[in-house]
Amino acid sequence: MGAAKSSCQGFLHYAFDYETPKTLVVPSIAAGVVFRFTQLLILLYLVGYVCIVQKAYQDTDSVVSTVTTKVKGYAVIKGSANTSSPQFRDVADYVIPPQGDKSFFVVTNMIVTTNQKVSHCPEIPKPSTLCNQDSQCTTGLEDLRGNGVRTGRCVNYSDTVQTCQVLSWCPLEEDTGPNKEALIDAAENFTLLIKNSVTYPKFNFHRRNIMPHINSSYLKTCVFNSSTDPHCPIFRLKQIVSDAGEEFQVMAVEGGVLGILIDWTCDLDLWASQCLPKYSFRRLDDNNKSHVLAPGYNFRFAKYYKSPEGTESRTLIKAYGIRFEVIVFGTAGKFSMLPTLVNLGSTLTFLSLVPTVSDWFLLTFTKKRGVYSKHKTTHLRDEDEEDEDENKQSVKEKCFYCSLDWFVI
Repeated sequence: MGAAKSSCQGFLHYAFDYETPKTLVVPSIAAGVVFRFTQLLILLYLVGYVCIVQKAYQDTDSVVSTVTTKVKGYAVIKGSANTSSPQFRDVADYVIPPQGDKSFFVVTNMIVTTNQKVSHCPEIPKPSTLCNQDSQCTTGLEDLRGNGVRTGRCVNYSDTVQTCQVLSWCPLEEDTGPNKEALIDAAENFTLLIKNSVTYPKFNFHRRNIMPHINSSYLKTCVFNSSTDPHCPIFRLKQIVSDAGEEFQVMAVEGGVLGILIDWTCDLDLWASQCLPKYSFRRLDDNNKSHVLAPGYNFRFAKYYKSPEGTESRTLIKAYGIRFEVIVFGTAGKFSMLPTLVNLGSTLTFLSLVPTVSDWFLLTFTKKRGVYSKHKTTHLRDEDEEDEDENKQSVKEKCFYCSLDWFVI
């Protein structure tokens, strides 16, 4: 019974005892240094990181962007200039797609198969197409890795090799890989105009990469340079590739993917004129040939023709080149009272940890930690209140007798 009563009293004390802070002045320089140093660290965090680095006093918004591009330039196919029929190329020939989106492709190398017509021809020799007799060629077989539908015949591909005949665009393309040197090597001198409009809807802020002070005469002569002319919207393709850490003529052989990055990170608490785009360039595809299969970038397209007799033909082009991706990103910040109060309040709560750190130091590392521990916490009991009442009563009696003594005298 007594144990149960003691446990019940213990639970009541644990649940309902009131704790109040107690001021204890400790004459310790070491503890004072720890206390002030911890306060200093929290203040530096508030000012240096929260306010200056993170700018937590600002409300933020993400950029909404639109991009249009235009490529200019012309070139003569390498090796054809001194022939009887030089091959000239302009924007309509080497830029795909022609409408100028934020992603576009510039042809720098190619494999051309001319005058293809739908007819019967022998397959390109490979283990699955070699044959010695017709029975090895299944009629109507559609080999997805082949070039057409098999007719069931085994025909001569050359004087020594026989392959299965197919119905396809003939003659078939002989893909032996790209030319060792880019056919459109003059593409490095092509220029690119980027028109980029951005807005931050939350702040009703609009901006273009073509600044208000830029006029048409300036656009006719300027070329982007990160040091001398960082805000010109006209770029030379060779310079873009070079700034990405690549060599244009090497990249032009097999192709690749390049990113044009436009950073619109702005602090709108400053003058709006200081919100300017920052351009950077980076190769996006992996060109490490030691572990990458099928490096570069290429695809096929065809140009179709019809003779006066109604016969359809085409020219098949396997195009190698550089694909440019214009990537726009950014965040704008502007002062707002709500995030300021929220972040200030959450940071200042760290100040409540300062006494805890100082107490831990006092009770762990100082020589008089036992004395501090004894005075740190005081438990008041009912007996203490009775002793205090008895002391007060004793004092009153002493005062009474002192008064009688004085009166008798």
